[in-house]
Amino acid sequence: MSIKESLDTVNVPSHVAVIMDGNGRWAKQQGELRTFGHHHGVSSVREVVEGCVEVGVKYLTIYAFSTENWNRPEIEVMALMEILVASLKNETPLLNKNGIRLNAIGDIDKLPPTCRATLEEALHETSTNSNMTLNIALSYSGRWDIVNAVKSIVGDIKEGKMEVDEINDTLFSSYLSTAGMPDPELMIRTSGEMRISNYLLWQLAYTELYITSKLWPDFKKEDFFEAIRSYQNRERRFGKTGDQI
Repeated sequence: MSIKESLDTVNVPSHVAVIMDGNGRWAKQQGELRTFGHHHGVSSVREVVEGCVEVGVKYLTIYAFSTENWNRPEIEVMALMEILVASLKNETPLLNKNGIRLNAIGDIDKLPPTCRATLEEALHETSTNSNMTLNIALSYSGRWDIVNAVKSIVGDIKEGKMEVDEINDTLFSSYLSTAGMPDPELMIRTSGEMRISNYLLWQLAYTELYITSKLWPDFKKEDFFEAIRSYQNRERRFGKTGDQI
């Protein structure tokens, strides 16, 4: 029996988040430049998206480019932007074929004009799809998301749209970039690093973490199914005892 066949179809996370780490290290192992790894990482994204469709995951959020990544060498940043443009153009037909809506979260205005235009075109072309939502976190950080939400809430209070006493977890979540989506039940990180790297800080409060030593270009569909199986073998208590569950 394959890993996929062993999965409980009823207990599939509705939202999976991924930190795609290890492209640069993978490239160095091949004796290539870091950008070589980023190019090969695109196929892993495709496999995970296909895996999500096959098992019924409704939301997939991938950490494509953080606010801190702007500090990387200019040549690598330029290469990442070029890969983004090429990937959006190449993958949009496949997204439409599978009924996947593309969504972007992050400080999109910081993207180069060509990247932003290509992204907006892909967002428009997939906007009516409803089988699954693929969130690309671009120029994103959890702290940026939270600060943005606070600014918006303060602005609405100043304009008399709400009172301070109305603020609670639910309302705050509605001001985040993931508004209207469930929090991720599972977060996958490749390359073995044991941190969340300023990613979805509010949303990951009760998320199950799956860390694998595999580098992102080596992470394939079967590895994704293994992460789902690990999730299904856990007891999610949300502060309660095992007996209460």
